[in-house]
Amino acid sequence: MILKLIVFAVVGLLIYKFFGGKLPTFGKSPHEKKLDEDTLVECETCHTYVTVKESIIVNGKYYCSEECTP
Repeated sequence: MILKLIVFAVVGLLIYKFFGGKLPTFGKSPHEKKLDEDTLVECETCHTYVTVKESIIVNGKYYCSEECTP
């Protein structure tokens, strides 16, 4: 019985590694995506586009400068 369990676990691990070793994530929303540093986002106040790297993020919203932040 224990030998069958070990063989099943090894076969499962090999199948897992064969398909890239990635499991689906359940904690993140499907609409939520990671933005690269060079992706353009719109300022909430003046609607100017800036890169994520240059933007200021306040409460999940993007702003282009200190003058636009609330």
